[in-house]
Amino acid sequence: MSLEDVERVAEALLYEGYMLYPYRPTSVKNRQRFNFGVLYSPAYVKAQSGAEAASMQTECLLRGDDDTCIETRVRFLHLQERTVHETIASRPAESRPVAQLTVGDNAIRPWREAVQREVAVRAPLGDLVTRPAVGRFTFHPSELSEAITDDRGLAVGSIVRRKHRVDGSVELSAEACGDGLYRVRVTVSNGTDVAPGAVREDALLDGLVSAHTILLAGKGEFVSLLEPPAELRDLAHACRNIGTWPVLAGAAGERTIMLSSPIIIYDYPQLAPESPGDLFDGTEIDEILSLRILTLTDAEKAEMRYSDERARRILERTEGLNAEDLMRMHGTMRPVSP
Repeated sequence: MSLEDVERVAEALLYEGYMLYPYRPTSVKNRQRFNFGVLYSPAYVKAQSGAEAASMQTECLLRGDDDTCIETRVRFLHLQERTVHETIASRPAESRPVAQLTVGDNAIRPWREAVQREVAVRAPLGDLVTRPAVGRFTFHPSELSEAITDDRGLAVGSIVRRKHRVDGSVELSAEACGDGLYRVRVTVSNGTDVAPGAVREDALLDGLVSAHTILLAGKGEFVSLLEPPAELRDLAHACRNIGTWPVLAGAAGERTIMLSSPIIIYDYPQLAPESPGDLFDGTEIDEILSLRILTLTDAEKAEMRYSDERARRILERTEGLNAEDLMRMHGTMRPVSP
């Protein structure tokens, strides 16, 4: 398994729950959105009396030496608000926000889209023992407008996409805890300075959504925290992971990649080879979800198609499945390790 395969697993975790069946913005589960691993602004966390988190911490064990280079890649979703505006017929230069704008067969609705972000920090263990490596990041606010025209080419409205500013940091450090053994720590923090008291739906726009970490070791080997060797069991159990769950990733037996996710998974996670593509649900229920998508009404499919680019791809892929594809998902026998 290559790093690209690990990144596909990580992306499935990143978009877990991003948009749920029936994949329509009007469904309750998608109006009240929930994502794992949200790091909110410190002001919002304080206003919630600590019920939410502004940071997450990964700790794991690594065999190596001072020259072993560590790279951490932190990924998260940066939400942007998509609003829909209708041109006022009597005043063409003006528009008003609407809950839906119908143009031909296309019903355009407001939605919260996701922009994928990545921040990387890299340093050798010898340097990290002496001083942490800190990567600070800022993604600036933006507002973009896209014109909506009818079949005659006349402007009937617009889509406006707004992103809030998001600030944060990734701190990578290490400490020696034995001969050729190190404890590596990654702390991801949301440092966005916003006024406190925002409701959760607004706070998500200032958050690092579905944050997770990939750790790469050059000329080193990570230690499984789920099944550590007997002599390292106490050190493994002493690793303090907050809001995240690190596991070995890659091909079985490889120890150069650690995937740390807010979703509890096992060492060497893999995507089911029978799966035709992502459904925003990490469990292996591709068949039942695919069949349910096919039973959606034309109106529901239209809403799904025009709600989100990723949802549109799911619909087109599902409608393109043949009998052989569905049978491949229907029954699979896998050996079970003792």
